[in-house]
Amino acid sequence: MKIALIDSGLGLLATAAALHRLRPDADLVLSSDPDGMPWGPRTPQGITERALACARAAAAHRPDALIVACNTATVHALPALRAELEPALPVIGTVPAIKPAAAGGGPVAIWATPATTGSPYQTRLIRDFAAGLSVTEVPCPGLADAVQYADDQAIDAAVGAAAGLTPAGVTSVVLGCTHYELVEERIQRAAQAAAGVPVTLLGSAEAVAAQALRRIGALPAPDAAPTGALTVLLSGREAALPAEALAYPEGASLVRVSAV
Repeated sequence: MKIALIDSGLGLLATAAALHRLRPDADLVLSSDPDGMPWGPRTPQGITERALACARAAAAHRPDALIVACNTATVHALPALRAELEPALPVIGTVPAIKPAAAGGGPVAIWATPATTGSPYQTRLIRDFAAGLSVTEVPCPGLADAVQYADDQAIDAAVGAAAGLTPAGVTSVVLGCTHYELVEERIQRAAQAAAGVPVTLLGSAEAVAAQALRRIGALPAPDAAPTGALTVLLSGREAALPAEALAYPEGASLVRVSAV
């Protein structure tokens, strides 16, 4: 079994690590785009072009499924990716966890990139799953970039700024960018201090990993032998994981996979 993931950068690590926990025997192909990142400031057409390039590079390795491990790319490029690759290659998008957050009753804050915040896609999810609840969309400029480069000072500054936009009383924070899941403990502390009440964080990595297995008819097998191989593609070039990935447990766990 082989599953590919695409993202502009390190945001795919959380879902890749979740996949490895569910199926340690699965081969993983991580296709990111250091030459073209960040994707967020690009036009929808530009985002689609970069995502397609990453997906084509990954598809050349003949995976059984492709995960778009990026909220921004899912918002803007998922239809084009599916039109080109399906049905031969199932394509799974990453949807912000608004529905499970709303099930908790709110109030809810959604931390996301400026490109995703206020987008018709996110607005539709709020309308469909959180109508009647208090939902605050919180743009987080610079946070994904800070996580990408493992810049602790910039991470703290961006998290602090987003926490300042998070209303008191919020009980759930949706992580609307896959990069954010790599620093969820810092977000938890800052958001909880801003809200003044216990806050639950909701990411997408576990759900997306499970959905990918369902799409290819595979069951979780967390006790399987850790025989899965790791292939890393940086703007189409085969390489090692970037050094910044080692700053996060998710990246370190995948480096151990490649060493097996």
